[in-house]
Amino acid sequence: MKTITPTQLKGDERKWYIIDAKEQTLGRLATKIAVILKGKNKASFAPHLDNGDYVIVTNCDKFSVTGKKLSDKIYYSHTGYLGGLKEISLENLLEKKPLRALELAVYGMLPKNKLRKDMLSRLKLFTWDEHTYVAQKPELIK
Repeated sequence: MKTITPTQLKGDERKWYIIDAKEQTLGRLATKIAVILKGKNKASFAPHLDNGDYVIVTNCDKFSVTGKKLSDKIYYSHTGYLGGLKEISLENLLEKKPLRALELAVYGMLPKNKLRKDMLSRLKLFTWDEHTYVAQKPELIK
């Protein structure tokens, strides 16, 4: 078995992709995004290397969920103090921080190691139709 090293990937440039989240299911959308961020759609994929691409997501707050997830899905966080467990439903999270729900879904699908932070930094989220990365000429993904 031949192992790919980071020096062999130098010629492989990162591409830019754009995805419209309008009327797409949250979990399926997050899976698409995570695959591109990890680089699993490339022939040069290696699990120990970060060779994924950039992803721009527009209309992040307009995704859909099935069932009663808007009211039943709860996100938990802890302040670190005694009794500091906080919870917020998906519906309230979309009102307060509309980008956070999709970001958390993608975050959970990325590998749990030192590469996760760099992969997540290549995710660009917008709540409207337009984005500020026109100069990079992103490809549209259906």
